[in-house]
Amino acid sequence: MHYIAVSEPGPPDVLELATGPIPAFGDNDVLIEVAAAGVNRPDVFQRLGKYPPPPGASPILGLEVAGRVVEVGRDVGQWKAGDTVCALVAGGGYAEYCVAPAVQCLPVPRGLSLVQAAAIPETFFTVWTNVFQRGRLTMGETCLIHGGTSGIGTTAIQLASATGARVFATVGSDEKRMAAESLGAETAIIYQRFDFVAEVMQRTGGRGVDVILDMVGGPYVARNFQALAMGGRLVQISFLQGSRVDLDLHPIMAKRLTFTGSTLRPRSVEEKGALARDVHEHVWPLLESGRVRPIIDKTFPLADAVAAHRRIESAEHIGKVVLTVQR
Repeated sequence: MHYIAVSEPGPPDVLELATGPIPAFGDNDVLIEVAAAGVNRPDVFQRLGKYPPPPGASPILGLEVAGRVVEVGRDVGQWKAGDTVCALVAGGGYAEYCVAPAVQCLPVPRGLSLVQAAAIPETFFTVWTNVFQRGRLTMGETCLIHGGTSGIGTTAIQLASATGARVFATVGSDEKRMAAESLGAETAIIYQRFDFVAEVMQRTGGRGVDVILDMVGGPYVARNFQALAMGGRLVQISFLQGSRVDLDLHPIMAKRLTFTGSTLRPRSVEEKGALARDVHEHVWPLLESGRVRPIIDKTFPLADAVAAHRRIESAEHIGKVVLTVQR
């Protein structure tokens, strides 16, 4: 099969189209003929040598795929050859064939293409477990989504809005402001022009927001504390501006805040399977009804993975970048 190899850690140009064997699969796995694979920021970190795959995972980039099941392990009962699925994987997505644990596969939502389905698992699983399980966002609450037009951001805005929450977001341009607001954000704050803390406090009558989803870290942590309401929850999913900060923790006590976060990739197959079932129950009806949808920025052929990574690193994308496999 063809796949994308990383010749050495470095810029996008280190990505190469290579040829290798179709991967072997276990008793509880399925082998997927990949039609499309999502491109995510963790892929960039892995390419740079900063995010190695967990033990036992494929070294090939790619955390989510959609395609057709071609073979199943002997203990797999829920899938058969010919089924179309999307899957969360710990690696191996940038390839013509990919192995996925059967419990981490979900049916392609009715009405969606395989390209759209490939843009679902990594972001929708991440948002569900962080905003709704750890952040406990509920109807009538308020939330702030940083990076509002990233793949995570466009997903979080839609799901939070569909839940009945009042949503704010931070974005980097007027184009992105309009995109975020079209997806359900009441206000998208251009962070280069406005102080998001002041804007949030003004628009909530000085109360602040109940939940913040942040992937920036660094100086944002203290400012997030300021923007949270009494009893608010800050959920950290990345540290694009660093994880080491000089921080006054008194607001945690004074405002009874919860500061939490999580990663998805290192979790066990059992944990990811449980999350898949939860997402299928709560999110799939929203996808199949059209209330939420994966936002596709651009697609690139598998062989053009270099261009796809450049698009991600440009920070100009709105939504997901997806690789497609032509045969």
